[in-house]
Amino acid sequence: MFGLGWQEIVVVLLLFLFLFGAKKLPQIGEGLGKTVREIRKIREERKEEKAKGGEKGDLVSDLKKEVEQVPGLKEIKDIKDTADKIKNLTKILK
Repeated sequence: MFGLGWQEIVVVLLLFLFLFGAKKLPQIGEGLGKTVREIRKIREERKEEKAKGGEKGDLVSDLKKEVEQVPGLKEIKDIKDTADKIKNLTKILK
């Protein structure tokens, strides 16, 4: 799975547990599951439209809208942005 061993997967799961807590993890999992189902649904609809010769919509923007609705995604993005800022500051200070 993405070139990760079981040790790395366990570490990632523990990090999620510590960052979001046990109460938030089921909500995040449910949101991710719904997003995956919606992505598959959108993909199938696009395939059907393409087969029928209909207009092709913007699949990327549709997927971005669905992914933005995942609970906890905003917090993860904020953490990543903060980590990037710290990384850039440490580069400047060297």
